Amino acid sequence: MAILNELIADRPASQIARDLPRGEFFAGLFALGCISGLTSRIIQSIDRLGWADAFFNTFEISIIVWVSCIAGIALVLQDRTTGIRGSDLAIGAAFSVLVVLPIGPLSWFAIAALGLYLIISTDVPSSRRGALIMVAISVPMLWSRLLFQFFADLILQVDSSLVSLVLHTRRSGDIVDFADGSGVLVILPACSSIANVSLAVLCWVTVSQSVGHKRSAYDPFWCLMACMSVIAVNVARMSLMGLSQWHYATLHSPSGAAVTNTIILGLIVGFCVIGVRRELFERI
Repeated sequence: MAILNELIADRPASQIARDLPRGEFFAGLFALGCISGLTSRIIQSIDRLGWADAFFNTFEISIIVWVSCIAGIALVLQDRTTGIRGSDLAIGAAFSVLVVLPIGPLSWFAIAALGLYLIISTDVPSSRRGALIMVAISVPMLWSRLLFQFFADLILQVDSSLVSLVLHTRRSGDIVDFADGSGVLVILPACSSIANVSLAVLCWVTVSQSVGHKRSAYDPFWCLMACMSVIAVNVARMSLMGLSQWHYATLHSPSGAAVTNTIILGLIVGFCVIGVRRELFERI
């Protein structure tokens, strides 16, 4: 460490900036942003569930988000172009100010802004692909949550309408009558499909960019299939919960939620993999 400090001390900052690969610079910033943004969610999960349950629930953060963070940073890191520009340093300084604040959403906003800057400022394909993944991560972690804040009533009414249609029961706002008349099912924000739909979009971006997928006319179809599968499974689960009190207690349990989440994850990944099967099989 002393030798490293001496080497750095003997070199001017401008020389260090010229010799530092841009990939390492931006990958370090993205890693810092992810740590800051995820830490607040991890702390909240541990406080709510305890260490053991939070750990086995991946701290209530989708495995898709965890994998996407690693994949995006790894792609950006592949850029070995040397020379940090003055604008890079200015953006990096502003980014650091945002992520060091103990406000989780600010970190994801900073990551989205940095990702857009990198997409515009670099001509290295791997760096652009990684930056695109980082921008996509901000969708489920920030933008979909903001969208829900503004359109919560409308989104919940769409979900409740679908459940009411399946059960053939009366609906009032986001409340649906049980099929056996034993009570009512209230569609809460945590039950909404929008969070998992945003994860489906993120999964498509991560998988396609990780394998260097070439754009195809069928891309929107496979992404849409992943999103529709999420909505179908979520509505099916809520409809089963609305059959009776017994069905509600069974499916609303941690084990019922785990089974549903596993099915959703499998469908999302499955459709995304099918969509990029050509590039994926070439790598195998």
